[in-house]
Order: sequence, then C-alpha cells, then structure tokens
Amino acid sequence: MTLRDLPPFRADHVGSLLRPAALLEARAGFAAGDITASQLRAAEDSAIRDVVRMQRDVGLRSATDGEFRRTSWHMDFIYRLGGIHPTDEKIQVHFRNAGGELDFESAALAIDEPVRLTETIFGDDFSYLAGLVDADVTAKLTIPSPSMVHYRGGRAAIDPAVYPDEEEFWADLSAAYAEQARRVYDLGCRYLQLDDTSLAYLNDPAQRALLTSRGDDAEHQHLRYIRQINAAIGDRPAGLSVTTHMCRGNFRSSWAAEGGYDFVAEALFSELAVDGFFLEYDDERSGGFAPLRFVPPGKMVVLGLVTTKRGELESKDTLKRRVEEASKYVPLDQLCLSPQCGFSSTVEGNVLTYDEEVAKLALIVETAEEIWG
Repeated sequence: MTLRDLPPFRADHVGSLLRPAALLEARAGFAAGDITASQLRAAEDSAIRDVVRMQRDVGLRSATDGEFRRTSWHMDFIYRLGGIHPTDEKIQVHFRNAGGELDFESAALAIDEPVRLTETIFGDDFSYLAGLVDADVTAKLTIPSPSMVHYRGGRAAIDPAVYPDEEEFWADLSAAYAEQARRVYDLGCRYLQLDDTSLAYLNDPAQRALLTSRGDDAEHQHLRYIRQINAAIGDRPAGLSVTTHMCRGNFRSSWAAEGGYDFVAEALFSELAVDGFFLEYDDERSGGFAPLRFVPPGKMVVLGLVTTKRGELESKDTLKRRVEEASKYVPLDQLCLSPQCGFSSTVEGNVLTYDEEVAKLALIVETAEEIWG
C-alpha cells in the first residue's frame, strides 16, 4: 500500500479553514462601506495565498481556498443558481455543543423560476486557487450537493406554478449541477467535492420526524437524494474525481444531528456514484464502523477521526487504532484520514486557534504516512 496519486488522498481535509483576523476585518469594512469590493477581493487573495502555502507546508496533497470568499459553505452557492432566491422568512436551525445550545438563523429560499445554471459558480475563485498550487498538489473545489437545495425547504419551497410536477424540478436541478461540473472541469478542476449534511441528518430519528411533519417522505428521502446526485455526476468528464462529505452540522463548534450511518448505509455506499466518502467519525455521535461493510470495492472512505470542534490534539496511537477498527469492515487500502468536518463552515469558524488547526492537519499527514506510506 502506498500514498494515493488520485483524490481522495490518504491524508486529506474537508475544505473550509479558519478565516484570519485581517480577512474578517476586511469583510466587516466592506459591509460597513469603508472599503470597496476590489479591496475586499485583494484581502481575500492575500489570505488565500497564505492558506494555500500552509496546506503545502504541512504536507497535504490537496488544497482549497479555505472557502475564504464565502459566508456560508452552502448558501453562497445555492443562491447563485438561477431560479432560487432568498426570502424574508427566516429558518432556525438548532445546534448543540458540549457547553449548551445555540440557534443559527438564515434566510429561507424560494424556487420561483426554472432552476438553471446562469454562470460558472465559483469559477473565478477556482481559477485563482488553481494558479497558486504546486504541480504535485491538487486544487479541490467544494460545493453543496443537490440535496441541500431541497432539504432546507422541501416541496413547500418550490412554486407549484413553476413546477407542478416535482420530477421536473429534480431534472432541472441535476442538469444544472451536471453543467457546473463540466464547466469547472474545463477550468482545470479535477477534484470536486459535494458537501451534504442531509444524508447524515436523515440518520437521526428527530430529523426524520421533522421532515415528516412538513409533509416529506422521510423514510425514503435518502433514496431520492442518491438518485439525483447520480444524475448530476453520472456523465462527469473522465478524470474528474468526485467525493461527498457528510456531517451532522458544523457551526461554531456545534452540531445539529446525531446517529450512526445505519439508516442510509446500504443504499448510500452501494449506489452513490462518487469516488470517495468523507465521513464524520470523531465521537460517539457518529456511531460505529459497521455500516462500512456496505462499501463496495474501489470506493474510498475518508475517516474523519480528527475533530475540528475543539483544539485538543488527538493521539496518533488512538487514530491508528481506530483506522484498524474500521479496516475490519472495509479494506485498509480503501481508507484515508481527514478531519471530520471543515474548520469554518460559516465565516464565524469553530472554537480553536490557527495553530491548533495547523497541528491537526499536520497530525493527519504524519499519521497517514505511518499507516500507508
């Protein structure tokens, strides 16, 4: 066994990284009208140059822009799809953490025109990133999966005058994603990640009850989502590696859902046509490794054993032991190692320091080299 030449890599990461203070100050200045859009862009460019250098220095073979130009990991993308707009209505998402509870509020969305791709979303952002990476590092683009467009509002968010038949909505949505994948490939993207909390949330009985209460078919929702993701990536260009990342919520070191992967595992692992699965496995909320028995040969599993929710550094021996436990269900050669989520899914970031973030990424690289190198 050796370090992999194709994504996902033996040592990898999810995507978002802590925003530096200077970037947060620039964003605040732009919001207040004190600096221009071009000045904000310059501040973002500078911060991204530094964070790409950090990823290279710790030994990662993939690099993202840290999602530094985004406020939210998913809504910044979704609102740029044609036909989807924010509304005045607010959605509350309830989060929990080791110290208590908190709520995240964001605008609801309305699908009030046919869904379509009107621009290459994050195209310029990816091109800037690609121009910074070394030849032996692969630039990764992270976007929310098609499921996230539906999960936030369900059927109620879709204007029946636009889509009297929901099948037409799904067809348009998958077509828009397929076109996005083709366009970013043409820009040089060879590593695309679809971030998806919905497929992990559906393992939580409380989340399924919430969906049932709004009229959705919670017991079969994951099957629909798997079909639509497959429709979006089924004709992807040869040479484009696609992974998905699933977690149970990540906002200021808090989470929204709990439960192992058992409910979705058989269909998810055997049917979803991605090259690899980034799976949250940092604590007991994620359940055990037994669901991995459904992973077929050839699919990679990236074990998210290192938490991004606190700064305490994991033990290398513990990480090795847990990888060994997982290898009882899926061969060691199909396993990789990563953090369980991003470090800053929203602009606020999780409760740890930059140095702690770097130490965790370095630990992942070192541990992976000792296991597979």
